[in-house]
Amino acid sequence: MRTYRLDLSYDGAGFHGYARQRDVRTVQGELEAALARVLEPVATEVAGRTDAGVHARQQVVSFRTGLEVDCDRLARSLTGLLRPEVAVYRCEPVPDGFSARFSARRRTYRYRVLNRPYPDPLRRGVTWHVKDRLDVPAMDRAVHHLEGEHDFASFCRRAEGRSTVRTVLAVGWSARPDDVVRMEITATAFCHQMVRSIAAYCVEVGRGRLDPDRAPRVIADRDRNSARGAAPPHGLVLWRVDY
Repeated sequence: MRTYRLDLSYDGAGFHGYARQRDVRTVQGELEAALARVLEPVATEVAGRTDAGVHARQQVVSFRTGLEVDCDRLARSLTGLLRPEVAVYRCEPVPDGFSARFSARRRTYRYRVLNRPYPDPLRRGVTWHVKDRLDVPAMDRAVHHLEGEHDFASFCRRAEGRSTVRTVLAVGWSARPDDVVRMEITATAFCHQMVRSIAAYCVEVGRGRLDPDRAPRVIADRDRNSARGAAPPHGLVLWRVDY
């Protein structure tokens, strides 16, 4: 048995998230069905299970098989079956013991807000349109309070029996030249809806509705009601996974 790594990107709009679910279309379900067609049925592991509607520039999947694998051919075959929504752009053998999930050292997400009075139909699937003028320095100030190890219960949709303690390694907001305001956040791991919840909270700060220095109190509350819900999924992209 050998272990293989796949790197893929996808448009998440047509999927109910990455993880396989019964009776709904998911990235994992489609990928494993394609693998069964061109290789054999295999169980896959993934670096991060993205929510419904969330996109990925770099997602990493691993699997084990006893068959001989021509990686270039496998990547082309999978892309041919999964296009245009999913592209497998890398396949390589990796050492035994490699796990796309457990071997990852950090994940980076980007959230993009189109900040201008009128929407852009050509970017509606990849940005959250916010017409109110945002105070980006205030948003950046607010989000830096979240760096380090904290209990992010206020920013996470809780799963029974799972910890909400996470370590944010770097985070910041910046204004781009194309009317886009972008957050980039890197952490060792994320809990459910964490990035989208942080984005929604910061947009409220940018609108002037929240004090940028209120974030430590929100963290201390460990109460979902202290934050401001979750931003739309289509503005979020899993940008990079580092090993």
